[in-house]
Amino acid sequence: MKIVICGSMKFAQQMWQIANELKKLGHSVILPEGVEEYIKGELNFIPGTLSGGEGAKRKKEHDLIKKHYQEIQESDAILVVNYHKPKIKNYIGANTFLEMGFAHVLGKKIFLLNSLPQFDFYLEEILAMEPIVINGNLNQIK
Repeated sequence: MKIVICGSMKFAQQMWQIANELKKLGHSVILPEGVEEYIKGELNFIPGTLSGGEGAKRKKEHDLIKKHYQEIQESDAILVVNYHKPKIKNYIGANTFLEMGFAHVLGKKIFLLNSLPQFDFYLEEILAMEPIVINGNLNQIK
């Protein structure tokens, strides 16, 4: 299966490890652009402001949202890497939510590594996309 990994770049190290495990299971895996650079410390997560931070600048300069959309188009599924962030259990950020929406509209399978996030703002929309929660068990991706 061809799988696109989606998630906050705060989880870059975990995404890298999961990609390697999925490859061992025989899957083809696409990571978000820049994962290696985040792991090496060459890129840093700097939250934006209303005028746009480093992340927004990089996304525009490299057309990252459209590139990831195209990768999702060519995949069989996405795997959302949703670990805890401070104050939010099983975090799914805005960009990852957008990617889930792309996958849903394209009829792709949506896997969540961990259970649903613990917040209200778009939980109903996530539920409507019917993600498959695998609770950390990569063998469930089929």
